[in-house]
Amino acid sequence: MTGGRKLGWGLAALLVAGNMIGSGVYLLPVSLASVGSSSIVGWGVATVGALVLAAVFAGLGQLRPAADGLPDFVGSGLNRFFAFQASLAYWVAGWLGNVAIAVAATGYLAVFAPVLRQPLVGALCNLALIWLATLAYMAGPKLVARFGGATLLIGLAPLAMAIVAGVMAFDPQTFTESWSPAGAPLTASVPASLALIFWAFLGVESAAVLSARLRRPDRDIGRASFAGVLLAALVYVAASAAVFGVLPVGELAASTSPFADLAARVMGGAAGGFVAVCAVAKTMGALSGWVMRTGETARSAARDGFLPRWFGGVSTPLINPVIHGALMSLAVILSLQPSLAGQFSILINVTTVLILVVYALCCLALLRTTRQPHWRLAAVLGLVFAIWAAAASTPGLLWPTLGFFVLISGVWPLVRARANGAG
Repeated sequence: MTGGRKLGWGLAALLVAGNMIGSGVYLLPVSLASVGSSSIVGWGVATVGALVLAAVFAGLGQLRPAADGLPDFVGSGLNRFFAFQASLAYWVAGWLGNVAIAVAATGYLAVFAPVLRQPLVGALCNLALIWLATLAYMAGPKLVARFGGATLLIGLAPLAMAIVAGVMAFDPQTFTESWSPAGAPLTASVPASLALIFWAFLGVESAAVLSARLRRPDRDIGRASFAGVLLAALVYVAASAAVFGVLPVGELAASTSPFADLAARVMGGAAGGFVAVCAVAKTMGALSGWVMRTGETARSAARDGFLPRWFGGVSTPLINPVIHGALMSLAVILSLQPSLAGQFSILINVTTVLILVVYALCCLALLRTTRQPHWRLAAVLGLVFAIWAAAASTPGLLWPTLGFFVLISGVWPLVRARANGAG
C-alpha cells in the first residue's frame, strides 16, 4: 500500500468512533432507567476507562502490528494457554452479543407491532432476525459488508434526532427527578451501571488493527484511539441526557424504543416512526456484520487449534454459520425474560464481563511485552479498571464467569494434546 492511500489520524478516529457507535446503544436508556439520570456519572467513569484501554491497544498495536485480533495480542504477550482463554471468551461473547442486538431490533419493531412486546412473540421475532442474519452470512461476506455499509450512516439518525429533541424540550425538573429512582448513592449506582454502559464502548480496540493502514502508526494510533473514544462518548452522553431530560423515568422503564419515543413526543409520531425504521435498519446491518465476525472468530480459533475443525480453518465451511445460528437460538430461549429490556440487560452484562476479562488479559500482555514506563502505566491502570468494572458492576456474574474460565481451563490439556498430535 502506498503512502498516499494510508489514513491520517482524523479519519481513523472517525472509523474508531463508528465501530463503537452501533446499534447496541439504542435500548441502553431502558436498561439504565433503574439507575436514573445519575448514569451520566457512569458514562464519565466508563469514558475514562475506555481512554485508558485505548492507550493499552495503542501500545499493543505499535508493539505487535502483525497481530490478528485480541487473542493474538494475548498469545504473543503471554502464551497459548491465555490466548485460548481469550479466544473462547471473545467467541462466546460474540454470539451472546448478537442476541442482544436482535433484542434491540425487536424492541424498535414493536413500535409498529406492539404484540412483539410479549415475551414469546418477541422471542420468535428474535429467532427470525438471527436466522435472517445467518442466511446473509451464508450467502457470502460481500452481501453482509454491503448491507452493513448501507446502514452505517442511517444508524446515526436516532441518536442525532434524540439530541436535537433534547435541546428542544429538555426539562431540568424531569432530569432531576429521575436522578436516582431507588435512592442509591453514586457509590452504589455508578458501579452497578458500568457493565451496561461499557457495552457501548466495546470496539475500543479498533485503532490497533488499523496500524498497518496509518501514515504514522507510532503517533496516529494513540491520537485516533483517544479522539474516537471522546467523540463516541460525546454522542452517548448527549443522547442519554436528552432521554432522561424529556421522558419521565417510569415511562422510560416501560419503553422498548426510547429514542423513537423521545422523537415522537417532541417532533410527532412520524418522527418517532422514522427513528424506529432507522434503528431497525442499523441493528440488522450490525447483526449481520457481527454474525459474520463471530463466525470468522470461530474460524480463526479453529485454525489455531482452539475449536474443532467444524468451524473451518483456511476457509469457512457451511456448518459454521449453522452451528452459530443454533447457539444464538439457544441463547434466545435461555435468556427469555418478561420484558425485552430485561433480556437485553442480562445479555449485555454477560457479554461485557467476558470481553472485559479479555481486555484484562490484553493489559497483562502489554505489561509483559514492554519496558516503556508510559505503556506499563497504561497496562496497570487498564487492568485495574477492567477487573473493577467486571467485578463491581455485576457481582452476580462473578462466580459464573469464574466457572466458565475454570471449565475451559480444564479442556486445555485436551486441546494442547490434539494440537501436539496434529503437529
